Amino acid sequence: MDGPPVNDCCSICHGNFHLPHQSNCSHWYCGNCILQVWNHGSALQPCRCPLCRRQITLLVPSQASAQQGHDSEASDILRKIQSYNRVFGSQSTGLAQRLQDLPFLLKRLFRELMDPQRSLPFVIKARVYLALISTAIYVLSPVDIIPEALFGVLGLLDDFIIALIFFLHVGTLYRAILVGRYGGSST
Repeated sequence: MDGPPVNDCCSICHGNFHLPHQSNCSHWYCGNCILQVWNHGSALQPCRCPLCRRQITLLVPSQASAQQGHDSEASDILRKIQSYNRVFGSQSTGLAQRLQDLPFLLKRLFRELMDPQRSLPFVIKARVYLALISTAIYVLSPVDIIPEALFGVLGLLDDFIIALIFFLHVGTLYRAILVGRYGGSST
Protein backbone atom coordinates (compact mmCIF):
# COMPACT_ATOMS: atom_id res chain seq x y z
CA MET A 1 0.00 0.00 0.00
CA ASP A 2 1.59 3.22 -1.15
CA GLY A 3 -1.21 5.59 -0.33
CA PRO A 4 -3.61 6.53 2.41
CA PRO A 5 -6.16 4.00 3.69
CA VAL A 6 -9.08 3.56 1.28
CA ASN A 7 -11.92 4.90 3.44
CA ASP A 8 -9.87 7.57 5.19
CA CYS A 9 -9.96 11.33 4.77
CA CYS A 10 -7.57 14.18 5.45
CA SER A 11 -7.77 15.07 9.13
CA ILE A 12 -7.19 18.75 8.35
CA CYS A 13 -9.79 19.47 5.66
CA HIS A 14 -11.95 16.36 6.36
CA GLY A 15 -12.27 15.79 2.62
CA ASN A 16 -10.92 13.21 0.22
CA PHE A 17 -7.15 13.30 -0.17
CA HIS A 18 -5.76 15.64 -2.83
CA LEU A 19 -2.06 14.93 -3.45
CA PRO A 20 -1.70 12.76 -0.32
CA HIS A 21 1.58 12.87 1.61
CA GLN A 22 2.66 10.69 4.53
CA SER A 23 4.48 12.34 7.39
CA ASN A 24 7.31 10.74 9.36
CA CYS A 25 4.76 9.93 12.10
CA SER A 26 2.86 7.81 9.50
CA HIS A 27 -0.21 10.08 9.26
CA TRP A 28 -1.57 11.07 5.85
CA TYR A 29 -2.54 14.60 4.76
CA CYS A 30 -3.34 16.50 1.60
CA GLY A 31 -0.16 18.18 0.41
CA ASN A 32 -1.75 21.63 0.42
CA CYS A 33 -3.36 21.12 3.86
CA ILE A 34 -0.11 20.24 5.61
CA LEU A 35 1.62 23.16 3.90
CA GLN A 36 -1.09 25.48 5.24
CA VAL A 37 -0.48 24.12 8.75
CA TRP A 38 3.22 24.84 8.33
CA ASN A 39 2.59 28.33 6.90
CA HIS A 40 0.28 29.10 9.82
CA GLY A 41 3.15 28.58 12.29
CA SER A 42 6.81 29.52 12.23
CA ALA A 43 8.50 29.12 8.88
CA LEU A 44 11.80 28.46 10.66
CA GLN A 45 10.58 25.30 12.41
CA PRO A 46 8.94 22.14 11.14
CA CYS A 47 5.21 21.98 11.74
CA ARG A 48 3.70 19.59 14.26
CA CYS A 49 1.38 16.78 13.31
CA PRO A 50 -2.22 17.85 13.96
CA LEU A 51 -3.01 14.36 15.29
CA CYS A 52 -0.07 13.31 17.46
CA ARG A 53 1.79 16.65 17.87
CA ARG A 54 5.16 15.22 16.79
CA GLN A 55 7.42 17.35 14.62
CA ILE A 56 7.00 16.58 10.94
CA THR A 57 10.48 16.51 9.49
CA LEU A 58 9.73 14.51 6.35
CA LEU A 59 6.76 14.40 3.97
CA VAL A 60 6.65 11.54 1.46
CA PRO A 61 4.17 11.79 -1.42
CA SER A 62 2.10 8.79 -2.40
CA GLN A 63 3.07 7.20 -5.67
CA ALA A 64 -0.02 8.70 -7.34
CA SER A 65 0.85 12.18 -6.03
CA ALA A 66 4.40 11.97 -7.33
CA GLN A 67 3.08 11.15 -10.81
CA GLN A 68 0.82 14.24 -10.95
CA GLY A 69 3.72 16.64 -11.56
CA HIS A 70 2.37 17.63 -14.99
CA ASP A 71 -0.53 19.59 -13.44
CA SER A 72 0.56 23.16 -12.58
CA GLU A 73 -1.20 23.23 -9.17
CA ALA A 74 0.15 19.81 -8.23
CA SER A 75 3.60 20.76 -9.46
CA ASP A 76 3.57 23.87 -7.25
CA ILE A 77 2.55 21.86 -4.17
CA LEU A 78 5.16 19.17 -4.87
CA ARG A 79 7.84 21.85 -5.27
CA LYS A 80 6.87 23.38 -1.90
CA ILE A 81 6.96 19.92 -0.28
CA GLN A 82 10.43 19.38 -1.77
CA SER A 83 11.52 22.68 -0.28
CA TYR A 84 10.08 21.67 3.12
CA ASN A 85 11.92 18.33 2.98
CA ARG A 86 15.16 20.00 1.91
CA VAL A 87 15.00 22.39 4.89
CA PHE A 88 13.77 20.04 7.64
CA GLY A 89 14.41 16.50 6.34
CA SER A 90 18.12 16.35 6.97
CA GLN A 91 18.22 18.34 10.20
CA SER A 92 19.97 16.67 13.08
CA THR A 93 17.32 15.19 15.32
CA GLY A 94 17.64 13.77 18.79
CA LEU A 95 17.62 10.12 19.72
CA ALA A 96 13.97 10.26 20.81
CA GLN A 97 12.89 11.60 17.40
CA ARG A 98 14.96 8.96 15.61
CA LEU A 99 13.38 6.19 17.71
CA GLN A 100 9.90 7.54 16.99
CA ASP A 101 10.64 7.63 13.24
CA LEU A 102 11.92 4.03 13.14
CA PRO A 103 8.56 2.27 12.53
CA PHE A 104 7.74 4.60 9.61
CA LEU A 105 11.20 4.30 8.04
CA LEU A 106 11.64 0.55 8.56
CA LYS A 107 8.18 -0.29 7.22
CA ARG A 108 8.81 1.75 4.06
CA LEU A 109 12.33 0.31 3.67
CA PHE A 110 11.08 -3.27 4.05
CA ARG A 111 8.39 -2.64 1.42
CA GLU A 112 10.97 -1.13 -0.91
CA LEU A 113 13.41 -4.02 -0.42
CA MET A 114 10.71 -6.60 -1.16
CA ASP A 115 9.20 -4.85 -4.20
CA PRO A 116 11.22 -5.57 -7.36
CA GLN A 117 9.66 -2.57 -9.15
CA ARG A 118 11.13 -0.07 -6.69
CA SER A 119 14.57 1.28 -7.36
CA LEU A 120 16.66 1.27 -4.21
CA PRO A 121 20.35 1.63 -5.19
CA PHE A 122 22.42 -1.55 -5.01
CA VAL A 123 24.96 0.06 -2.68
CA ILE A 124 22.21 0.90 -0.17
CA LYS A 125 20.77 -2.61 -0.36
CA ALA A 126 24.26 -4.03 0.17
CA ARG A 127 24.84 -1.80 3.22
CA VAL A 128 21.49 -2.81 4.73
CA TYR A 129 22.10 -6.52 4.18
CA LEU A 130 25.70 -6.28 5.45
CA ALA A 131 24.56 -4.50 8.61
CA LEU A 132 21.78 -7.08 9.09
CA ILE A 133 24.18 -10.01 8.68
CA SER A 134 26.76 -8.44 11.01
CA THR A 135 24.13 -7.80 13.66
CA ALA A 136 22.73 -11.33 13.37
CA ILE A 137 26.21 -12.84 13.69
CA TYR A 138 26.97 -10.80 16.80
CA VAL A 139 23.63 -11.49 18.46
CA LEU A 140 23.76 -15.23 17.72
CA SER A 141 27.45 -15.77 18.48
CA PRO A 142 28.58 -16.89 21.93
CA VAL A 143 31.20 -14.10 22.01
CA ASP A 144 29.76 -11.05 23.76
CA ILE A 145 30.99 -7.84 25.31
CA ILE A 146 28.80 -8.64 28.35
CA PRO A 147 28.55 -12.47 28.55
CA GLU A 148 25.13 -13.89 29.41
CA ALA A 149 26.72 -16.79 31.32
CA LEU A 150 28.15 -14.42 33.92
CA PHE A 151 25.53 -11.69 34.07
CA GLY A 152 22.32 -13.51 33.13
CA VAL A 153 19.60 -11.31 31.67
CA LEU A 154 21.83 -8.23 32.03
CA GLY A 155 24.16 -9.91 29.54
CA LEU A 156 21.50 -9.48 26.86
CA LEU A 157 21.95 -5.73 27.13
CA ASP A 158 24.84 -5.65 24.65
CA ASP A 159 22.80 -7.69 22.15
CA PHE A 160 19.94 -5.23 22.51
CA ILE A 161 22.27 -2.25 22.06
CA ILE A 162 23.83 -3.75 18.91
CA ALA A 163 20.36 -4.42 17.45
CA LEU A 164 19.28 -0.87 18.32
CA ILE A 165 22.38 0.55 16.63
CA PHE A 166 21.55 -1.54 13.54
CA PHE A 167 17.99 -0.21 13.37
CA LEU A 168 19.12 3.38 13.93
CA HIS A 169 21.81 3.06 11.25
CA VAL A 170 19.44 1.58 8.70
CA GLY A 171 16.74 4.14 9.56
CA THR A 172 19.18 7.03 9.14
CA LEU A 173 20.46 5.59 5.87
CA TYR A 174 16.94 5.21 4.45
CA ARG A 175 15.91 8.66 5.71
CA ALA A 176 18.81 10.14 3.72
CA ILE A 177 17.53 8.29 0.64
CA LEU A 178 14.00 9.67 1.16
CA VAL A 179 15.26 13.22 1.72
CA GLY A 180 17.35 12.97 -1.44
CA ARG A 181 14.44 11.55 -3.40
CA TYR A 182 11.68 13.85 -2.14
CA GLY A 183 13.72 16.88 -1.09
CA GLY A 184 15.35 17.47 -4.43
CA SER A 185 18.77 18.94 -4.79
CA SER A 186 19.77 22.02 -2.84
CA THR A 187 20.95 23.84 -5.96
